[in-house]
Amino acid sequence: MARRGQQVPMMQPQVIVLKEGTDTSQGVPQLLSNISACLAVCDTIRTTLGPRGMDKLIVDSQKRVTISNDGATIMKLLEVVQPAARTLVDIARAQDAEVGDGTTSVVLLAGELLKEVKEYVDEGVSPQVIIKGFRKAADLAINRVRELAVSVDRADKTEFRALLEKCAGTTMNSKLIGSQKAFFTQMVVDAVMRLDQEELDEDMIGIKKIPGGAMQDSLLVDGVAFKKAFSYAGFEQQPKSFHAPKIACLNVELELKAEKDNAEVRVDRVAEYQAVVDAEWKIIFDKLDRIVDAGANVVLSRLPIGDLATQYFADRNIFCAGRVSKDDLDRVCEATGCSVQSTTAGLTSAHLGACERFEERQIGGQRFNFFRGCPEAKTCTIVLRGGAEQFIDEVERSLHDSIMVVRRAVKNQAVVAGGGAIEMELSRYLRETARQIEGKQQLILTAVAKALEVIPRQLCENAGFDTTDFITQLRARHAQDPDRFRWHGIDIDDEAVADMFAKFVWEPALVKINAISSAVEAACLILSVDETVSSQQAQDPMAGGQSMPGRGRGRGMPMMR
Repeated sequence: MARRGQQVPMMQPQVIVLKEGTDTSQGVPQLLSNISACLAVCDTIRTTLGPRGMDKLIVDSQKRVTISNDGATIMKLLEVVQPAARTLVDIARAQDAEVGDGTTSVVLLAGELLKEVKEYVDEGVSPQVIIKGFRKAADLAINRVRELAVSVDRADKTEFRALLEKCAGTTMNSKLIGSQKAFFTQMVVDAVMRLDQEELDEDMIGIKKIPGGAMQDSLLVDGVAFKKAFSYAGFEQQPKSFHAPKIACLNVELELKAEKDNAEVRVDRVAEYQAVVDAEWKIIFDKLDRIVDAGANVVLSRLPIGDLATQYFADRNIFCAGRVSKDDLDRVCEATGCSVQSTTAGLTSAHLGACERFEERQIGGQRFNFFRGCPEAKTCTIVLRGGAEQFIDEVERSLHDSIMVVRRAVKNQAVVAGGGAIEMELSRYLRETARQIEGKQQLILTAVAKALEVIPRQLCENAGFDTTDFITQLRARHAQDPDRFRWHGIDIDDEAVADMFAKFVWEPALVKINAISSAVEAACLILSVDETVSSQQAQDPMAGGQSMPGRGRGRGMPMMR
């Protein structure tokens, strides 16, 4: 018993903020753990960089096989689950969507930035000091790229086309189609130049894949081509070739529907039922008659065209195709000058498109519909041929990257040299700038300068060169005479240090600017996270108070007999 007048100490209640079972990690160990996870992801794609990069064979949970050395594709298929490391997946996708190329470079650069400052984090340097240094280094590097970039006058069409071909060829160097670079470079530049030069919508370039044949059998169609849609028996009686046809693009269903699937009709006499049937037939025949009266020779629809309509058009020498995909129909409209009609009421010749020639051709084991000589042609189609399906898929990804790079070159016209030349020049520039700065920021700028060397170093490693020798030569030349040797990088073909601008290894300056900006932002984001809170519920479905199946409240253990 406590004595009267003596104060009894109060018990402090326990405050539970997070749900039981929640995992929390914080502080410097958590920061180092995030950096280590990012470095592990970087090591996975490190060997894919450059013309001598290796491919990765990835088998997903559905047993689908993908062979690729494209950084964005690999990062997407890896299914990274570590929260901080998923940031690298996001910047790879952003780089691919924005400029198309440099996806491997941006991931490697972000990982190398974290690797260089990992020691400083372990020694107690505040992450905010490192982040401030990173952002200052990024501003300096981006401004330097803009100063060094070489612009080509678009008025000289020959020189401008040569610029686009060099940019496309540089992108293909590290791809599976590098051996056929000359063939595909012309195809990519021609495809981009056929687009509307103001919008440059890459969706207007259709890519169709047909297994079989060789890569050289691929072709560029000045217009639209798409695979033959599903058809009924009367389709074979329709003409397959037209000269100067009129084209109707519809979003109208041209087939009869079974009554039991759509409506309930109650009638007292057979004549009433016949009147309902006659009304349905009249509706569809009215639609067909309007299309014929408008003067259409080719009828395309996003919705099904049934056997009745197919035979109706065949009797009148009209070609039809139903269930045409939206992308293909949009490109047909863009090329022929027509518009998609959602009804046949009021359909006239003014709503129809035109082209010089329409034909259906057999390519490999498939039949394709071709629209050539389109008056409003701001679209085109690339038909790819090749052996294995995985091979054609990789060719498609390679062409997509090249098309994106050429688009950016058309819009910006500023290029820099590849082969690690611009990275070495930026590294030299940041080292010299760091000497004029006092305090910890000098160390951070020097770390960024060293991190930029990962691109030429990895190019050497993947090609089997003596990395130490080549990096030493590059440092010496860039430091000796920056104006004369500013474009010197790794020449993979001749196994030497050479002027990459003179070798026509060019890249759009925007690729490098975007890569530096994205890598620095990703590194800053990872460094700014000092605590991870992980809910156990997401990891263990039995957690969180869920009872075992078969056990109700008050039910005891079964008795053993």
